[in-house]
Amino acid sequence: MTIEYRGETFAGYNKPKKTPDGKKSHAVLAKEGETTKLIRFGQQGVSGAGASPTTKSEKARQKSFKARHGKNIAKGKMSAAYWSDKVKW
Repeated sequence: MTIEYRGETFAGYNKPKKTPDGKKSHAVLAKEGETTKLIRFGQQGVSGAGASPTTKSEKARQKSFKARHGKNIAKGKMSAAYWSDKVKW
């Protein structure tokens, strides 16, 4: 099931995709209940620490990100921090 939204194609609701150009690295068509929202997140060209960081510096970067954005991540699917945490960190 593909969804066309404002000229962009998404694989479905709550399925993030990489964006080829622009200011942000990813986009997702978030849906919670009846509310639908296009969310762009992540800095273009910068990688996160990944799901399982291996080096000490990656672990420190991941810990710092989660400490800085903890409140926003807790807001759920309708926040960019939630998606950035899920996809990049």
